[in-house]
Amino acid sequence: MDKNDWKNPVFIISGIIIMMLVILGALMPDQFGKVSSMLFNFTTKNFGWFYLLAVFAIIIFLIGLSISKYGSIRLGGEDTRPEFPFFTWIGMLFSAGFGSGLVFWGVAEPMSHFFSTPFAGIEPQSTTAARVAMGYSFFHWGISQWSVFAIVGLVIGFLQFRKKKDGLVSTALEPVAGKKPAVKHTIDSLAVISTVMGIATSVGLGVMQMNGGLTAVFGLGNSFGIQLVIILVIFISYMLSSATGLDKGIRYLSNLNLGLAIGLLLFVFITGPTVFILETFTVAVGDYISHFIEYSLRLQPYIGGTWVRDWTIFYWAWVIAWSPYVGAFVARVSKGRTIREFITGVMIIPPAIACLWIAVFGGTALWNDINLNAGIAEAVNEDLTLALFQTYEHLPMTNVLSILSIFLILIFLVTSADSATYILASMTTKGSLFPPLFAKIVWGGLVSAIAAVLLYAGGLEALQTASLISALPFTLVLLLLTAAIFRLLRREPLPVRSADVRRFRRIEKEVRKNN
Repeated sequence: MDKNDWKNPVFIISGIIIMMLVILGALMPDQFGKVSSMLFNFTTKNFGWFYLLAVFAIIIFLIGLSISKYGSIRLGGEDTRPEFPFFTWIGMLFSAGFGSGLVFWGVAEPMSHFFSTPFAGIEPQSTTAARVAMGYSFFHWGISQWSVFAIVGLVIGFLQFRKKKDGLVSTALEPVAGKKPAVKHTIDSLAVISTVMGIATSVGLGVMQMNGGLTAVFGLGNSFGIQLVIILVIFISYMLSSATGLDKGIRYLSNLNLGLAIGLLLFVFITGPTVFILETFTVAVGDYISHFIEYSLRLQPYIGGTWVRDWTIFYWAWVIAWSPYVGAFVARVSKGRTIREFITGVMIIPPAIACLWIAVFGGTALWNDINLNAGIAEAVNEDLTLALFQTYEHLPMTNVLSILSIFLILIFLVTSADSATYILASMTTKGSLFPPLFAKIVWGGLVSAIAAVLLYAGGLEALQTASLISALPFTLVLLLLTAAIFRLLRREPLPVRSADVRRFRRIEKEVRKNN
């Protein structure tokens, strides 16, 4: 690591803040947990509306941009072509954006909504509850999440590959925030802290589910000691992967991830209630589309309750928290694609895969509860980490499926953490595309440490709080990024379209003929 990197204020400020949180959480876990709970309630109560409006506004902006004349602008020179094949690109998006979160919530969310419904007038564990549960799960894992990743990735990718600037969030905000060092360092420090908290939440959720899977298969029991060992294994794994670079470690693991995920998906689809899954998927897509605006702007000011705060607002805060990392990573692997191709690919394909995953795994669990009274919803209500493994109890090759899923979660965590440490190291070494290994080790260690502290201090609630608090200031940054890319694109010369070239040649030919 270059000696100048040690003097980088972003590295120093963000590193010190994260280290202080690690120390406080380790020394005073009870107080840390209480403060986390208080901050969680304060944030969701007073700023939930802000998260919902911000995400909805970003969606509208990106859809408009994709169909506008600016959609043909390429992230790179006009002769630049995509660096990665389509399947590898989608695999990288899938691994970085969803990580173990989708594996965790793919069954846990629809079964949670089935057991405790989003609307007070719906009878729990009824067929109506099942339909609403699936539609709302599609909504939470649909284009809203990926719009947040897309706006960050679009701005960074445009500047990095078309304007040949660094990939820092502060550089992306220069059109609206200026170039003062204090402002730039503050923005980049916020991005780093937000990313650490977001990825720590994902690592923590994955570790909890791996512990649940090991308990289901081997009867180890849930304990912080086992979770700490899992975190250590993950840390060593992603440090080894990180040392091989983006083109090897992350690329190969992403392909393995996607292949294994598709294999599990197909097995459960074929051996599970196939027709029910297909019908469920079709109905849920319809419900998602028809209720999209309602769910996007839904709060509960008249009747009270915390359901929207506990689910939708948590999800939006979670994705906002780690959007600097996912956005920067998505930008890094999307060089050469047009803005239209980028927005369409990022906002449609991963959400479609996620919805299919939820339909297959969540649909299988719902079918067993509705038709066989399997009791999966009750089990999930007691322990969210067992949701997937309880579903496997009603499928052939239960233990094999469980072991493969534990392995899939591990790879997801490794690729997510590997990608995150690469981006964090880049963000704290002035946007370097090839950050030093030592910087990756530092951030890898801090991410692992904060995940362990959050699990120790308060488990799931502490993980949710970490995302919510760190996401609040960065939500404003996202809105400023939207303004920044709009200003940048208005000044950008539009590429000459093939249709225009053909029309010009026809006109030229006619002029020559007449002369």
